[in-house]
Amino acid sequence: MTTLRRVAVLTLLAVVALPVLATAAMALGALLDADAWQTLRHDSQWRRALGLSLWTGLASTMLAWWCSAALLAQGFVRRSLGRLLRGLPVMLATPHAAFAIGLVFLVAPSGWLLRLFSPWLTGFDFPPPWPTTQDPWGLGLIVALVAKEIPFLLWTAATQLQRDDVRRRWQTEHAIAQTLGYAPHRAFWCVVWPQLAPRLFWPLMAVLAYGLTVVDLALVIGPAAPPTLAVLAWQWLQDADLAINAQGAAAGGVLALAVLLVGLGWQSAQQAWSTLSRHTSGRRGRAPLTDSAPNQVASLPWSFFALAGLYGAVLLALAVGSVAGVWPFPQLWPERFTAQAWASVWDSRGTVFNTLGLATASAGLALAWSVAWLELAPRRWDSALRPVLYLPLVLPAVLWVVGLYALALQWRLEAQWTGLLVAHTLMALPYVLLALSPAYLGFDTRYAQLNASLGHGRWTLLWRVKWPLLRRALAASAAVGFAVSVAQYLPTLYIGAGRFATVTTEAVTLASGAQRSLTSAYAWLQFVLPVLGFALAAWVGRPRRFTVQDQAHIQ
Repeated sequence: MTTLRRVAVLTLLAVVALPVLATAAMALGALLDADAWQTLRHDSQWRRALGLSLWTGLASTMLAWWCSAALLAQGFVRRSLGRLLRGLPVMLATPHAAFAIGLVFLVAPSGWLLRLFSPWLTGFDFPPPWPTTQDPWGLGLIVALVAKEIPFLLWTAATQLQRDDVRRRWQTEHAIAQTLGYAPHRAFWCVVWPQLAPRLFWPLMAVLAYGLTVVDLALVIGPAAPPTLAVLAWQWLQDADLAINAQGAAAGGVLALAVLLVGLGWQSAQQAWSTLSRHTSGRRGRAPLTDSAPNQVASLPWSFFALAGLYGAVLLALAVGSVAGVWPFPQLWPERFTAQAWASVWDSRGTVFNTLGLATASAGLALAWSVAWLELAPRRWDSALRPVLYLPLVLPAVLWVVGLYALALQWRLEAQWTGLLVAHTLMALPYVLLALSPAYLGFDTRYAQLNASLGHGRWTLLWRVKWPLLRRALAASAAVGFAVSVAQYLPTLYIGAGRFATVTTEAVTLASGAQRSLTSAYAWLQFVLPVLGFALAAWVGRPRRFTVQDQAHIQ
């Protein structure tokens, strides 16, 4: 590695690693208050709140992991993975808070689902006192987390299959296993899944950490008496009393320790399972009933249609709710429709422009840094420093914002748009790096050799060969960063100090009130903005089609 390249890599590392490590250090430094730990120990709520966090986080992670693996097996065996992934951008673009708000409007006692069967089947003329939302067992929170994390895990698995060499090798090994008498699904679980699962470790840790420490989603649909420990810590952190504030930081430390221990336990269990799976029982599994190729609809598993139907129902509930006027129970449709909520959104259009500006800038900065890092950093440096770069993913959100807020105060970035941009970029960057790495690192090096043999330099390779071939992965990664920025709640609330509103902060704030139409409008807008980002990414990354004039020009 040349001196200039080493300087460039160290500069890139300093730009991101120093703020990340400083934020983590300040967050962990807030845990050194012994009185806060003593106060937390004597609090009567935190143990049950921790139990709820562990239950909802672990249950949702295991269900999402199992469902994603089953869908991947179906798609890989039936050669329908491409069709399976076509609906993922819309699901990925749906922010967690917007999905939770729509799900509440769907399953609440006065929600659309019960209206559909009332009063002709249920006999209800008034909403029943059922705990279908914010239930004390956290079931609604688990459903929302599972439905949101399955598309993320499917999409990160799909990025691994974007590498032609990996995909072809796994398809060949899968076919060889079938020639040995293994049924297609059995061959997938014995050959492909043991190689794919370890590559999904960091995405899985992100899902686990989010499930254990989520705040905005738990505020909307999670249990309330008591809440999860993350929400309890967030409530304590908002208190003006410094002692209670420190108690909230200590609760964030408990969550960080829980994430660490559960993550280590999960990794140990996965390694044990991987070791045991090498010694198969020799069972080949049940052979398929027919060898005929299934049609395009039948090749997709029913569970995927159920997931897509849930998303469709949630988004429809938000769309109708945003234009609903008077809507008494048990009427299926509102008595009248009104655009008053959207007029209020238009009057507050500065919030939309602020969201767009932050998301575009943070996604662009995260993409530029990720491309530069993957292009210049040696592989051993990249592998060694990934845990540092992924800290924003695995640290509890309430603990991360404590360190982020302390850093913003020290750098005088509190209540500044620049500080908010730094906070959003640090959160978007790990997702962008996670999404871009498989395709970028798997780029065929023979293109570089061919480029050099023609006498062209590195910039020619990048501008005319590498980046055009990777534009689909680049555009998709930027769209992911855009969506992550739009969905940021706690960093916007703390670093913005209430001076910078985004569609997410407005939607979560309104969700606790009774303004159904305005809440739906902001939640729908929270969904539309990332969808537009993914649509633009799909247009940029579309396959190039050569015309007759292009072929004549090439000749």
